Amino acid sequence: ANTMFAKVLSISDTLMWRWYTLLSFKSLAQIEALQAEVAAGRNPKDAKVMLAKEITARFHSAQAAEAAEQDFVNRSRGGVPDVIPEVTLAAGEGGVLGIGLVLKQAGLAPSTSEANRLIDGGGVRVDSGVVGDKGLKLKAGTYVVQVGKRKFARVTLA
Repeated sequence: ANTMFAKVLSISDTLMWRWYTLLSFKSLAQIEALQAEVAAGRNPKDAKVMLAKEITARFHSAQAAEAAEQDFVNRSRGGVPDVIPEVTLAAGEGGVLGIGLVLKQAGLAPSTSEANRLIDGGGVRVDSGVVGDKGLKLKAGTYVVQVGKRKFARVTLA
């Protein structure tokens, strides 16, 4: 539901009206009235959110559409999604594990080399702080690890 909602919001403003005509249960008169409101100054994002909620509710449920909207708002403000995968990893020697291995073992990067490239590019966060050091060692504990804008995991090192 979250992905569907976000995909609908990513379409262009021009394409949105075609989607309304083809996919919405609104009448053509209602769509034209909404178009007139947008032309008069209403934010097109409002109309897109309405369309995203309608389409998401049709394929999932009204509750899922509301939850997807809240998730989208939360993510757009840089927050952490409500539901993220939880991963438990065994800490290495000395009770620590390198950030590259954490990313690989948590399924957030396909390899430690790719994990290092992501770190170099500034695309890795641990508990909302950007990781700039490929040599970072995490001690036993629980961390929210983020790669890019959409990949999250709650990692527990034991």
